[in-house]
Amino acid sequence: MILDLDGVVYVGGEAIPGAGDTLSTLERRGYTIVFATNNSTRTPAEVAEHIEATVGVPVHPEQIVTSGVAAATLADEGDGPAFVLGESGLAETLRSGGLEITDDPNRVGCVFVGLDWGLSYERLRDATTAVLAGARFIATNLDVTFPTPAGLWPGAGAIAAAVAAATGRDPEVAGKPHEAMRRAVSAKLGTGPTWMVGDRPETDIAFGAAAGWTTVLVLTGVVSDVSQIPADHRPDHILEAVTGLIDLIP
Repeated sequence: MILDLDGVVYVGGEAIPGAGDTLSTLERRGYTIVFATNNSTRTPAEVAEHIEATVGVPVHPEQIVTSGVAAATLADEGDGPAFVLGESGLAETLRSGGLEITDDPNRVGCVFVGLDWGLSYERLRDATTAVLAGARFIATNLDVTFPTPAGLWPGAGAIAAAVAAATGRDPEVAGKPHEAMRRAVSAKLGTGPTWMVGDRPETDIAFGAAAGWTTVLVLTGVVSDVSQIPADHRPDHILEAVTGLIDLIP
């Protein structure tokens, strides 16, 4: 069982009603649960803490794959130092993967772009400078929006698009629905049928469909109405919320 987080289990610091009970029930039924999120702002340990604080269910960091974790797997030994246009959680994840981090755009071997709450022109300029000088350009994901209790805000994809526009280069992409994320998630799955539960058709549903997994779209995040689902990313099942999994999955 693979679950997205933002828009599925919680939105910001607010739990989707009943999400905690749903997770507990699935665990009691013996399902292996892996959380796969394109949000790179936290480390897996921080994500685990946020899940417990928000929905009241303890989880292990080993159950969590962020797009930052997937991005770290794309870097080769000679790609450092790395410049991070993103939050501290992304930088720490990359450090844990063995990469040196630098703020000097003239020393950069690889630029990583993720969701950045403190985005500034100066940081955007330095990332652009490094990419124009030949550094690799890796985006954690291309989600152009991010669900919050106040509505949709600009996502990591919007920031990566700015770097792409300024440099004329498209990034390598780590997160859903791309292969780096699929490899990282697949390594944590148990045997038997796999379900992918998410709120964004072009990432979550595309991610699951490409792997041959059963896909479930919930209407508590990016998509709130079935009319918003693109014809080429129709899920196998549509639920009002993650709580519907209790009746859908035996």
